Amino acid sequence: MKILIASSYHHAWNSVRPEAEMFIEMVRQGHQVTVATQGDAEYVSRFREHGVKVIDCYPTKKICSKTIKTLHRELKDGDYDICYGFNSKTIPNAAFACIGTRAKMVTYRGTTGGLYRHDPSAYLTHLHPRVDGIICVSDAVRRDVSQRVWKNRDNIVTIYKGHQLDWYSVAPTQREEFGLTDDDIIAVCAAHVRPSKGISVLVQATHQIDNPNFHLLLVGSGFEPHFDEIRQSPMADRIHLVGHRKDVPSIMAMADFQVQPSVSGEGLPRTIIEAMANGTTSVVTTTGGSPELVDDGKTGFIVPAGDAQALGEAMNQLITDKNKIARFSAAAQKKLDTEFNAMETVRHHIAFFEKLLHPTK
Repeated sequence: MKILIASSYHHAWNSVRPEAEMFIEMVRQGHQVTVATQGDAEYVSRFREHGVKVIDCYPTKKICSKTIKTLHRELKDGDYDICYGFNSKTIPNAAFACIGTRAKMVTYRGTTGGLYRHDPSAYLTHLHPRVDGIICVSDAVRRDVSQRVWKNRDNIVTIYKGHQLDWYSVAPTQREEFGLTDDDIIAVCAAHVRPSKGISVLVQATHQIDNPNFHLLLVGSGFEPHFDEIRQSPMADRIHLVGHRKDVPSIMAMADFQVQPSVSGEGLPRTIIEAMANGTTSVVTTTGGSPELVDDGKTGFIVPAGDAQALGEAMNQLITDKNKIARFSAAAQKKLDTEFNAMETVRHHIAFFEKLLHPTK
């Protein structure tokens, strides 16, 4: 099978690795893969080293005539089976490039919400008439997309991004860096804050926690609108504003559990995956794909989105039971290793591509 990928790799190594390694594995299995991306992206050398053809071609805008011509020529001359676009810039250009070729156009969707039939820009991406199939990062995303498209609902599928534990294996950050000890119970919430992240709900939940050894680390950017709420928390002196960090997996590994309080808009949160990989349990909400990562009462807790009382109660269950933390954490790591395995992701992609190419089989 010949597959052309259009995506961006100007991102942190760990954030693009599940996607990028999938294409390297496809080459190992005998498929021909070409990646159209930024020529100076860090992953380019690894792609080439493992037999992935790389074209230095990335659009400057949603409709980039130079990109469309380059991709169309590659698709036509190379007689590709599949063209797979990953983001709001590459999808429109790849879709127009597919016109006049036999390639099946596939798009990737990673979040719920924001796709509407009345929005003209949607017809440049997932609602583009040239799109043959959509791969969604979670069932929550698939259900959302299925309500928006006009055709080919059977060709909207969920395929989880695959992971390997050793990709995320890191030494824990030292607790002493935050003035904490092994006697403390530490929860971490990592986010680039916007209203959908539910930080107000999390801070409100801290009003239910009465344990002098419990500390909450807020990692990331954009927490400023919540400073007054944090100051009003009865445990304000134990809420640590850490700021932006490049070692979030290490902080996750240090923590006893992580909290993901989002109220909307999640696909399949990477913070939960990073926590699972390092053997850290989670308290998450019902929004997006989070419940697909966590088995409630077995690998973590799931609470209704926006419910501060339920969030506080779930956190208290972990704060007061270190044995439960250990049991849930081990189960979470095992779940990631077995159910979100990188090899399974490749297998499901190839099966879906075959279905698009041979729909009557």
